[in-house]
Amino acid sequence: MSNHPNRVRVALVFGGVSSEHEISCLTAGSASRAIDAERFEVVGIGITAEGGWVRISPEELASYDVVDGQLPRVAADRPEAVLLRGADGAEVATRVGDQLRDITGIDAAFALLHGPWGEDGTIQGLFEMLGVRYVGAGVAASAIGMDKDLMKRAMAAAGLPVGPWVAITPAQWRDDRTGSLARVGDELTFPVFVKPARGGSSIGIVRVDDPAGLEAAIREAQRFDPKIVVEQGFVGVREIEVSVLQDLDGPPRVSLPGEVLMHTADAFYDFDAKYLPEEQVTLQVPADVSPELLAAVQELAGRTFCAMAVEGLARVDLFVDADGVPWVNELNTMPGFTRTSMFPMMWAASGLDYPELIATLVDLAMARPMGLR
Repeated sequence: MSNHPNRVRVALVFGGVSSEHEISCLTAGSASRAIDAERFEVVGIGITAEGGWVRISPEELASYDVVDGQLPRVAADRPEAVLLRGADGAEVATRVGDQLRDITGIDAAFALLHGPWGEDGTIQGLFEMLGVRYVGAGVAASAIGMDKDLMKRAMAAAGLPVGPWVAITPAQWRDDRTGSLARVGDELTFPVFVKPARGGSSIGIVRVDDPAGLEAAIREAQRFDPKIVVEQGFVGVREIEVSVLQDLDGPPRVSLPGEVLMHTADAFYDFDAKYLPEEQVTLQVPADVSPELLAAVQELAGRTFCAMAVEGLARVDLFVDADGVPWVNELNTMPGFTRTSMFPMMWAASGLDYPELIATLVDLAMARPMGLR
């Protein structure tokens, strides 16, 4: 469908209305600079923080980066973008008044969106209805993987080792606040981590060391999602991550693991540590693990990927306890994807560099059939 017969036209979709807007823009900028221009033609589609869809030139997209400590954002004054279903698949057009201009066919979509309304099955459903192939998990796996409560239920039902948690819905908090707080005290031991159920990038997460701080932490998490989860805090554990790629001809491919090493004992891997990390965290890739632990974490990551019916890619975050036993913390269907993010760093350590990783994901999307599968 590309004007260049030997190139695949890839729509990079980024920004969005979630609290992770800037991280999505940073990811898209990094991916656009690394994509193989001989194989792929980039079409930039930005979603503003207010929800408007605009066209962003490849040149502007490539400039997205951290500048003077500021993360990039989608500018609202760019030409309006409209997605269409054409005779041969999806198209993007520019709306000018009541006219559609510069109609461009799309071979594959790569939604570099993090958080709700992008990573949660919503845009995946739009792609399915438009008939465009896309990178990453489908509707159901994306939706379940975004909701930490539903994700943990699915993992537990599949027999995966998952730590204890308590979910508090908006109705439960409204109708029985005292009972909700009591459930946390009855089912978990402090410290605990209070999290937005459908958030990411560690935004809105609060560590709580005693019951006195629980209600304030819940209110903070509810700023980002009315549904929250409270997770058992694992103390003295190793935080190990593994990248996973789908293989259309066999079991998923798993990377060498990485490890998150916080510089202070009481810190955790929050937003600043992830994206402004100079003095707070070391990302050790590959992790220093024994052959036995390497095999265990890779096996568990691959099993988690399959149990959650993920397509394309995922990052599986694990805890390893003092006895050397790995536990699943969560699965991320659209992990951080800049060059310095753990997902591509782990693949680079495993022999798959950043440009080839992007190409592999687009190739997987192009090979996947549309419709039910």
